[in-house]
Amino acid sequence: MQTAGLHRYRAARGWLVPVVVVQMWALPAVRGQEQPSDSFLQREREIADKLNAARQAEAPLEGFADLQFGGWIDYYTFHFDDGTQKSRLYQRPGFALWSRLTLDDGAHELFARARLSYEHFQSGDEFDLRQDWRGPNFDRAYYQVDVGRALRLTSPKDPFSLKVRVGRQETQFGTGYALDLPLDAVWFEARYDDVRLRGLFGKTIASTPNIDRSPAVSDHSGRRFYGAELSYTGLARHEPFAYALWNQDRTDERPPDFFQEYDYDTQYFGFGSRGSVVGNLNYWTEWVFETGRSYGDGNFLRRDFVDAHGWDVGLEYLFDVPTRPRAALEYMFASGDSNRLGSPTSAVGGNRGTAEDTSFAAFGYRDTGLSASPDLSNVHIWRAGASFVPFEKVELLRDMEFGTNWFLYHKNRARAAISDGTADRRSGWVGWEMDYFVNWRVSSDLSWTLRWGVFFPGDAYRDREARHFILSGLTWSF
Repeated sequence: MQTAGLHRYRAARGWLVPVVVVQMWALPAVRGQEQPSDSFLQREREIADKLNAARQAEAPLEGFADLQFGGWIDYYTFHFDDGTQKSRLYQRPGFALWSRLTLDDGAHELFARARLSYEHFQSGDEFDLRQDWRGPNFDRAYYQVDVGRALRLTSPKDPFSLKVRVGRQETQFGTGYALDLPLDAVWFEARYDDVRLRGLFGKTIASTPNIDRSPAVSDHSGRRFYGAELSYTGLARHEPFAYALWNQDRTDERPPDFFQEYDYDTQYFGFGSRGSVVGNLNYWTEWVFETGRSYGDGNFLRRDFVDAHGWDVGLEYLFDVPTRPRAALEYMFASGDSNRLGSPTSAVGGNRGTAEDTSFAAFGYRDTGLSASPDLSNVHIWRAGASFVPFEKVELLRDMEFGTNWFLYHKNRARAAISDGTADRRSGWVGWEMDYFVNWRVSSDLSWTLRWGVFFPGDAYRDREARHFILSGLTWSF
């Protein structure tokens, strides 16, 4: 049996199925003095998430062994103004392979995904190297076991279950506002009736860009994460959750800096819910309180006390009419610190003069705009979006979606910095942005996306000229 981007082999009980998997992936590293902008890193993340979501469909489990495999070839181009240079052109062709083996009716699962990409900047547009291979390296590789079913103690209908996953995997707490990262981790999920408990022991992949953009630690990360989340699924329309998460910073300095420490050791306590208010009106919300210790600018002896918070509230309505329109509203907030004049998340240029650090810095992800794309720190962000499928009755164009998102940005602390270093004035008005996109699934194997964003800087910028970001990508699955 073969479908688009999915190949499957099933073996009867008692057969041994050999599997060989090769995984290739590497996150970009910055080796020079000039660094990619935060908006560039955010767009890289958005494309990775888009490709991940397209590969998450679970196949039915039949027989003793079920082997699936596939891959894709993609080609993305980025043309953008990052506020430092008016025009940069970046191209990234890529190749990926993945394989999943499930055994004993799903009691055991092995998954691995590989990626290799080639990054090419037009001459004069590069941050460091003009062109370079990224990979081969592991992107995802894990083993998961349903402990009760594997030991023949439980069945899928029993109220209690325990799953353990070990390896390189995507991890998320709540809706992902505080944590949404690939980690090398041990992850467990225990369920009893409608109560779910999830736990995490993990560390960052070494090539993960750091939230601290200081030159000595910006292009790598060595953090440890520990946490637990409790949620309840017994309500008809709502799934409330609460969690506690610890981050221990073990990132080494390259090169060593004897007069500045960088450790950012924090704890996150969050709660929220997701579900539907009524009918087709869905919602999500997450509230996070952050504590811990950080180092301010120029400090290597004294540590500051972190006292920060953030939240996210969103609504989305799905209209039950032809063309499948949907509309969404979202408000994101992350606290700032008026003494952070150079950076909201870094040690260098960070907190000055006081022993309290009130700037929120976490490891989650949200769409904060295609061009501006600020980090969730020292910002208010309002988003309004809509999309529809206008040609659903035309065979070739029935899966072509058009959409838009509009953003307003304002600082929490007007005199403090945001993640965009070109916002060099002490004003709270950051600006606004309009984004447009087209997603077209041309066939079962081929998809194309086009995205265009324009950011109009506010009073926080010396340069008020509009910034454009254009992204186009083609993906063929096999």
